[in-house]
Amino acid sequence: MTDTPAARLRALIDARRGALLPGAANALTARLIEDLGFEACYVTGAGVTNTWFGLPDQGFMGLTDMAHHVSAIRDAVELPLVVDADTGFGNAVNTWHAVRTLERAGANAIQLEDQVMPKRCGHFTGKAVIPAAEMAVKIRAATDARRDEATLIMARTDARAIEGLDAAIDRARSYREAGADIIFLEAPTSAGELARVASEIDAPQLVNLVVGGRTPLLPRAELAEMGFSLVLYANVALQAALAGMTQALTTLKEGGDVGEGSGLVASFQTRQSTVRKPMIDGLEAEYEGG
Repeated sequence: MTDTPAARLRALIDARRGALLPGAANALTARLIEDLGFEACYVTGAGVTNTWFGLPDQGFMGLTDMAHHVSAIRDAVELPLVVDADTGFGNAVNTWHAVRTLERAGANAIQLEDQVMPKRCGHFTGKAVIPAAEMAVKIRAATDARRDEATLIMARTDARAIEGLDAAIDRARSYREAGADIIFLEAPTSAGELARVASEIDAPQLVNLVVGGRTPLLPRAELAEMGFSLVLYANVALQAALAGMTQALTTLKEGGDVGEGSGLVASFQTRQSTVRKPMIDGLEAEYEGG
């Protein structure tokens, strides 16, 4: 079939046109991403950790937590889902299990990184990476684990901040040779570094743009011209929501107007439409009376 989420994701990857990939920490955000016409959605580990636990992205999220969110998001949207699986939650055998679990939950691509557990956000200090050979084995376990060959494995390296760009590029090449379908070299620090990454790694690639992070926020068109397949904004929706909630709650606390005309909140109708209340009303009418 050519119109499955997996097939659409493969087409995006192969086109290398810098498709935007916004992140969702929950099904509500994924619904909005779909309604606005984006072509795929990223299930963000940092976002899940921030919203579910109120904690930073430092290894607090587990496989069960992520699988729960992926399953809910898969039920909510038809978009291709790229899922953050951190380090695979352990060794190569744990990675094998993680891929099985997340694929079953609805992932179309599963991202694995080469950090030492507990991992840290790619734009934090204090990271460490495992040996490249160990990561290559985890990639092999991931590719062996998938039940559907259409499920893609994304290999991320965080070595840029620890071993330098040359070493990170070498790692990325080795991960591609180990079987990764997509490469994600985290946190290049300049336009020149991004250009090197794009030109020196012969593989479809994702670039991660973090608002306030280490990588410059270059225009999508420029990144597409370099040859990146996907341009990830993993938590722009989360950061925008945090800003919006802060503004609305501050206005409420100070006795200001938080009504629909204030511009601070979505309308009641918009909220119900986003969560598909008309669809549920239709089901109730269809099944009423048994």
